[in-house]
Amino acid sequence: MATYRLTQAELIELADRGMTAEEIAERIGKPVRIVRAQLTRVRRKVLRGDFTPTPLPIEVISRRTRIYLAGFDVFRPDAVEYGCALRELCSTFGFEGLYPLDAVVPVGLTQPEQAAWIYRANIAAIRAADIVMANVNDFRGPGEPDSGTAFEIGFAAALGKDVWAYTTDEGALIERVPSVATAHGPLCEKGFLVEDFGLSKNLMIACAARAVQGGPQACLAAIAARDGVEATPSPYRPNGES
Repeated sequence: MATYRLTQAELIELADRGMTAEEIAERIGKPVRIVRAQLTRVRRKVLRGDFTPTPLPIEVISRRTRIYLAGFDVFRPDAVEYGCALRELCSTFGFEGLYPLDAVVPVGLTQPEQAAWIYRANIAAIRAADIVMANVNDFRGPGEPDSGTAFEIGFAAALGKDVWAYTTDEGALIERVPSVATAHGPLCEKGFLVEDFGLSKNLMIACAARAVQGGPQACLAAIAARDGVEATPSPYRPNGES
């Protein structure tokens, strides 16, 4: 009997069609134990976020657009409650919000283990999202958004995800970052040049994302308008949104 080597995606697709390990084994001419072992390995990769299978047609039709809600909001004292409000706001526009704190860190982990677990969970959530919407307001310095959020924007862009960003900061970087004019150009207090491209954020962020002036509600409205989604946004705004 001829044997065939399946890719991970092909293997999962056959399983998603309802085929048993025995049926797959018979179809490709391999021992059942090998097929079972392969299925187990691939499913573990999916759970870890190392592999994302192609969604079934019915899943594409039925599920809502998923938006990963990036930003330093996770550091708010009321971060969990604020995340719930963001997800509710997403729902009013017909989207499904994925908030970083949705995933609960297992108990008993050391601090480095907790950090690694959170990293993997956030990476998996970004992979599962259709869109990344990021709060890029100044965080711990003028002109500087949260570094973790900047990483997530870059990761999403590398995956080819649609990236949106919102900010209430006004003016270009050169106008907001304290600097001193020198023969080399404007230097910040640490002696480094302040970029001047007329952008409100570093060019790597500004050029990677569709920028919206305002808060999350304004950004969701812009996404919905782009996608032709008819939505009646809730008059409720998450606490802290301008």
